[in-house]
Amino acid sequence: MEKKVKWSAKGYCYGNYWGGGKGAYRARNFVSSSKEDLIDQINKAVADGSIDSGMGYESIIGAIMEIRRYTTIEIDGDEYNNNHTDIEMFGDLSESDQDFLMEVIES
Repeated sequence: MEKKVKWSAKGYCYGNYWGGGKGAYRARNFVSSSKEDLIDQINKAVADGSIDSGMGYESIIGAIMEIRRYTTIEIDGDEYNNNHTDIEMFGDLSESDQDFLMEVIES
């Protein structure tokens, strides 16, 4: 039996627009072989502003990400796949920011 695990994340970043206002935009996608590395990548991208996928905010406040674990098990030549998704928040988001992002990701 061979087991393989892969992690990915997609979601939305949230920031201050140039000239005023706040809003969400699709974030960069992330992939890793471990959840810890994936979380580190996302936290770094929020901190350095590179999470915004080119939108260009004046400043990033945070992000909401769907973190998915893909597990593949091979038994006697047959592959069995499973995935599990959690939603996690990153950055310095207020409760109202989090509520807004939950609405964005659920739409």
